[in-house]
Amino acid sequence: MKLILRADVDALGRVGDIVTVKAGFGRNYLIPQGLAMPASNANQKQFELERKKLEANAGELRNSASDVAEKIAATPVEISVRVGEGEKLYGSVTTQMIADAMAEKGLEIDKRKIMLRDPIRSLGDYEIEIKLHAEVHGTLNLSVTRHGLPEFVEAATPETVKTVETEAQDTDGELEKEETA
Repeated sequence: MKLILRADVDALGRVGDIVTVKAGFGRNYLIPQGLAMPASNANQKQFELERKKLEANAGELRNSASDVAEKIAATPVEISVRVGEGEKLYGSVTTQMIADAMAEKGLEIDKRKIMLRDPIRSLGDYEIEIKLHAEVHGTLNLSVTRHGLPEFVEAATPETVKTVETEAQDTDGELEKEETA
């Protein structure tokens, strides 16, 4: 089946391209979604009249995707996860978890656009690719941190650790002094 593309379609073509696809793909997906129309002489003439409008729409989508890519690059995201021995995560960080963390920062991104090469199964900083448009990819700076770690422990250094005296009562009712670091 020959079709004229009315929008950029990944791995198929760009606006205005005449492509040959299987009949089911064209009839059940491309045409109902408005991404393509049958390649007849009448449709080719009609498409030429619409071409400027469709290309302007595609340009607007590309520009808005570029703006979102800049916002993503400027907004670091942190995900707190539970870890076991050896700093290993229970499970892994999923694209849904990343999408939810981005939504908290005001960036609504579909989880299917987040491209994880390998599952994230350890703590650290990662650069995640996000496919916003066929021509525009953003890079998200993601930090995976330990869940529930007190702030003072993270910020503590050997120079800043001070001896803290606490009083605790033992079973005889006497006061003991303990030194903790």
